[in-house]
Amino acid sequence: MSKYIPGNQKHLTLEDRKYIEKSLNAGCSFKDIARYLCKDPTTISKEIRLHRLSDWYHKGCFNNAHNFCVHRYHCKKVNACGKIILCGVKCTTCPTCNQTCPDFVKERCNRLDKAPYVCNGCPKAINHCTIAHKYRYDAIFADRKYKECLSQSRAGINMTRHELHQKDMVITPLIFQGQSPYQIITNHPELDMSVRTLYSYLDKGILSARNIDLKRQVKFPRKVHKTQIKDRSVFIRRMFSDFQALELDHFAEMDTVHSSQDSKRVILTFFLTREKLFLAFIMNRCTKGAVKLVFNKLEHQLGTYDFLTLFNTILTDRGSEFGDPESLENGINGIMRSSIYYCDPMRSGQKGGIEQAHTMLRMILPKKTSFEYLTQWDLRTIVDHINSTPRESLGGRTPYDVALENYGIDILKALQLRPIPPDEVNLTPKLIRFNH
Repeated sequence: MSKYIPGNQKHLTLEDRKYIEKSLNAGCSFKDIARYLCKDPTTISKEIRLHRLSDWYHKGCFNNAHNFCVHRYHCKKVNACGKIILCGVKCTTCPTCNQTCPDFVKERCNRLDKAPYVCNGCPKAINHCTIAHKYRYDAIFADRKYKECLSQSRAGINMTRHELHQKDMVITPLIFQGQSPYQIITNHPELDMSVRTLYSYLDKGILSARNIDLKRQVKFPRKVHKTQIKDRSVFIRRMFSDFQALELDHFAEMDTVHSSQDSKRVILTFFLTREKLFLAFIMNRCTKGAVKLVFNKLEHQLGTYDFLTLFNTILTDRGSEFGDPESLENGINGIMRSSIYYCDPMRSGQKGGIEQAHTMLRMILPKKTSFEYLTQWDLRTIVDHINSTPRESLGGRTPYDVALENYGIDILKALQLRPIPPDEVNLTPKLIRFNH
């Protein structure tokens, strides 16, 4: 907008259009109209060109509604079509003159090719103009045309059936693989749509996939399976308030996932909050000794220094399997390898990162699934697919990519992690072969 005109950034109203029509009839310029309406002159110009009304065969057109040639006043051609041998009638009076004459040039007024683009205010427009094709600006017609355009632009979807089919071929198979709309949009920028738009398409049934095909959301509160720590002395200087006093920007969260009732096997899980990296290890029993064996194995694979880098501070719940923090904190060589802190009772949301990771784990291993035949190889496959899912909190990057940048390839190889191509990520029970 021109800096000399304070605009209100509003659409033109019917009253504004009536003023435009009145001003055009009076011969006012676009600048004068714009100054009164507090608009830019280009706004007035666009309004007139978009909403002008076309008038054909206006009365007073040289008394000839069929000839639009500029030469019709002085042309003396006869039989230009060559159909009638002895034709003595001038071609200018013949209805087929404009279609057959090779010298035909359509008459046009310069007033319609530049401002004001309409016949309003022209003294010849009513009775003396010979131009057959005229344009005029009518406020009521322009306002109705504007409202129709506004309504159509907000109705339906802005793409062809072919474009919709192409997008559906990409989106629906990935939805069936358990991928979220955010993950699909992040990995496929060529779709050229927002996450909110994709959710709207699924909700309206425009795509083959439906809302029911989306992954389930976490529901709180959940039934608590764990036996709480009975020895209250372990919480001394390990309370959640002590953890908050550290004011850490990154740490690890730890928890366990239980199998169905017919199996005693459990999964020990870790979640690195900065990288959103998820780790999981199978245990035959949910005991303190089994947890310590996983810690010792990790320290052996990584080395004490790299173990400290990843698991220097761990936040967990008050499950009985974590009731011996000193054995977990002291390493193989007697070096202190970690610091354990506990959430408040019934406050699993204090370690919300790992709870969200469990949501993705449960998409692949639903509740009541038996872990009796689950192997560490299966868990590594599951972890790789979860860590290859982009996160909005990471700016669309995957936990694997962020961990690779922060820790390097050697640590990721020691953890036996690998990236999965975006379109191969599968977060459904079909990812592993067994199904109980």
